Amino acid sequence: MFIFPLATLVLKLMGGSAALPKGHPSAALAMQSAFTVPLGLLVAIALGTYVPLLFFPASLIIVGAHCLVFISLYGMKLFAVLAGALITVGVVTLFWLPSLGNISGWLGAAVFLVFSAVLFRAQGETRRISASRTAAG
Repeated sequence: MFIFPLATLVLKLMGGSAALPKGHPSAALAMQSAFTVPLGLLVAIALGTYVPLLFFPASLIIVGAHCLVFISLYGMKLFAVLAGALITVGVVTLFWLPSLGNISGWLGAAVFLVFSAVLFRAQGETRRISASRTAAG
């Protein structure tokens, strides 16, 4: 729930932009996709009401599916790997290892922690490539 506000805060503290550039053609898509998680979490809450151990695995699937939009929004195929990892942890825990449901939220947090470093590094490399192309062009 705090991923976006925390990411925005960290990006601003580091002097980066926390938003898509003005006039970005996918700005509306970004806003629309933002609503998929809270609405999807209603389903996870309903499922968790009946079987509490299944709340976090269902949430991981919902958040992972939400990350698929980022592939196009930010032009980084690495988001497909993040989405796949979150969805995989959710599906495996939901269908094959429901006894791990109580720690699946922590597993998802670990996936996010690893990918935050990977995405940060990849984003820095993308900026360097863009800068060199601009300077050469």
